[in-house]
Amino acid sequence: MTKKRNRTRPARSLQERLNKFTRDARAAASRLPAGAERHALLQKARDGEAAAEFERLLSSPGPQDPK
Repeated sequence: MTKKRNRTRPARSLQERLNKFTRDARAAASRLPAGAERHALLQKARDGEAAAEFERLLSSPGPQDPK
């Protein structure tokens, strides 16, 4: 017997989740002293911002034909 797929949708959009992840990573990094762990959190925040930008560009309608 095959397992049924969970078809529920996330409560928030991908853009909202990426923005929250970025805010949380930056907030956590601000509480740490300078070092490798802080640098890693800041890198994750930058990666989250880049992912949010890619998602925004990919979900935009793009150039429209003149009517």
